[in-house]
Amino acid sequence: MQRERLGSRLGFILLSAGCAIGVGNVWKFPWMVGQYGGGAFVLFYVIFLLILGLPIMTMEFAVGRASQKSPVRAYQVLEKPGSRWHIHGYLAMIGNYLLMMFYTTVCGWMLHYFYLTAAGRFVGATTEQVGAAFGEMLSRPGVMAGCMIAVVVIGFLINSFGLQGGLERVTKVMMIALLAIMVVLAVNSIRTPGSSEGLRFYLIPDFSRMAETGVANVVVGAMNQAFFTLSLGIGAMAIFGSYIGKGRALMGEAVNVAVLDTFVAFTAGLIIFPACFA
Repeated sequence: MQRERLGSRLGFILLSAGCAIGVGNVWKFPWMVGQYGGGAFVLFYVIFLLILGLPIMTMEFAVGRASQKSPVRAYQVLEKPGSRWHIHGYLAMIGNYLLMMFYTTVCGWMLHYFYLTAAGRFVGATTEQVGAAFGEMLSRPGVMAGCMIAVVVIGFLINSFGLQGGLERVTKVMMIALLAIMVVLAVNSIRTPGSSEGLRFYLIPDFSRMAETGVANVVVGAMNQAFFTLSLGIGAMAIFGSYIGKGRALMGEAVNVAVLDTFVAFTAGLIIFPACFA
């Protein structure tokens, strides 16, 4: 059976970026910026994206395109006789399963919060009441399991329509909607009175603050975030690399994905820090 291909280059970029973009961008990245001193963390994060993230993503794309297989089968096809690279293929498969368990659970939380918001549960609520809603949800395993199962069913339903008809079509709509919503929220946050202090904290490196946090802590945290945000090391990008045509430069495609991924993380900071300081 002929292997299905993606319908467009835009579909590939949005699908690959959609794999990389997640809570690591809109949730973890701003939290780490706040914990590790603001602009100095952002600076080292960008440095590690350039010197580590892009080359490693390019290599993962190369493994996928050369093998045209899953991460497990890719090493079996490409490795020299007697080598043990195939072991990483099994570790990558385990990593992807663990990642799916994590994300389907968190997506279930988001689904429940969407319901609570739509039902008006947070209208006029205090910070303490909003925080208590999370604890209440965690105390109800039936609700969490139901939401997680709903996320899994929706995912399987989308994939049942195929690569182009399901996954690519839905990803294009959802990713473009995400980018548009984040830009609107960022503009609104920046225009909030008193937001300038938050912008300075976020965009201007303060190395004295970095020293207070611990230089090694900031550097290691930035490096870890650069790997996490691009979904590197578990073969996820090798899967998308298997759909890159021979006429495309792997480094160029890696740059496109990394830029879109970084744009979302950076915009999340523009949403959160000006609003918090305001």
